[in-house]
Amino acid sequence: MTLDPVQLTRQLIDIESTTYSEGRVGEFLAELLAARDFSVQKMHVASKGEDGATTDRFNVYATVRGEEPEIVFSTHMDTVPPYFGSSEDDEAIYGRGACDAKGIIAAQIAAVERLRAGGVKAGMLFVVGEERDSAGAQVANLQPKGNRYLINGEPTDNRLGVASKGVLRGAVRATGKMAHSAYPELGESAIHKLVQALNNVMQIELPVEPGIGPSTLNIGLIEGGRAPNVIADKALAQLMVRLVGPSDSTRAALEKAIAGLAEIEYTLEIPFMRFRTMEGMETMVAAFATDIPALTNWGEALLLGPGSIHVAHTPHEKLAKRELFEAIDLYTEIAGRLVA
Repeated sequence: MTLDPVQLTRQLIDIESTTYSEGRVGEFLAELLAARDFSVQKMHVASKGEDGATTDRFNVYATVRGEEPEIVFSTHMDTVPPYFGSSEDDEAIYGRGACDAKGIIAAQIAAVERLRAGGVKAGMLFVVGEERDSAGAQVANLQPKGNRYLINGEPTDNRLGVASKGVLRGAVRATGKMAHSAYPELGESAIHKLVQALNNVMQIELPVEPGIGPSTLNIGLIEGGRAPNVIADKALAQLMVRLVGPSDSTRAALEKAIAGLAEIEYTLEIPFMRFRTMEGMETMVAAFATDIPALTNWGEALLLGPGSIHVAHTPHEKLAKRELFEAIDLYTEIAGRLVA
C-alpha cells in the first residue's frame, strides 16, 4: 500500500509523545515499519519522568531486511508540551510536532521506501529525548551500525544546515544573609548581588564566527528570596549561551563577570558543529541544537528537514504540505548523490 505522508503525519501528531512519554508513538512506528516489511529493532532508553516515575520508552531502528544501510535517516519522536492534536486545511498540517518532528518522520519513511525501490541501502533511526537531554541519541551512539552517512531531520525550511550552534547552560547562584528589610545593614542581599552579576554578564562581548554569526545569551529564569520584607539569603538565575565555537573563552568571561558576587555551575554543554553540504542546494545556519553531537558514531552528518523552526514550540506549529513532499524528494536526491 502506498504511504500517505499527510495522513501519517497526522496520525503521529495525534499520539501524545512529550518527552518521557514516547512509548506509544514508538510502538506505533515499530508496528508500522514491521508491517511495511522493514526489520525493526527497539533500543531501550532507561529514564525517569519529571514526576520520578520510570517510563517505558525506546528508540526505533529500522532497515531493509537482510541489508546493512549506507545511509541512515534520523530524527526524534518526542515533542515539547503542551500537547494538542492535528488538523489540516488545503495548505498545511497543524498540531504539536507538525514540523518538529512528526512530519519529518513521515518524510523520511517515504524517502526510504522510495530508495528501497531504487536499490539504495538506507535505514531509519527515530530517537527519544531530543527536546531535553538527547538521552535516546546517547544510547544509540553506543550501538552504531556502520553506516557512512547520517541525515538528521530538524526544521530547516528544506535547506541543508552548514552548522548548528552549540549550547552552554549554567546556573548562577548568589548567597547572602537574611535580615529584616528595615535594617538592611544587618543582612546581605543575595538578590542584589545576583542582579549586579547578571548586569555584568549582559556586558560580555561574545564570540562571532565568520559565515556563522554571533554567540547569543539568554537569561531564562530568575528566582530567590523569601518575602518583600526579608533581605534575601539566596538567589538563582539560569542562563543559556548559543555557542559558535569552543566554550573556553565564554566560560572564562562568565566567571570573570560574576567574580566576588556569585558562582556558576555548568549544567549542559553541546558543542558547535559544522556539517557537510552539497553543491546546488540552499543552505542555512541552525541557531538551535540537534541530536547530531550525540550521534558521532553514526557516520558523516547532514542536517535537513521541512518546516520552520520559528513556529516549532509555539501554539501555531504547522507544516506546509508542499514542504513535506519537497522534503521527500530532497531526502531521496541527497541519498542518491551520496552513494553515487
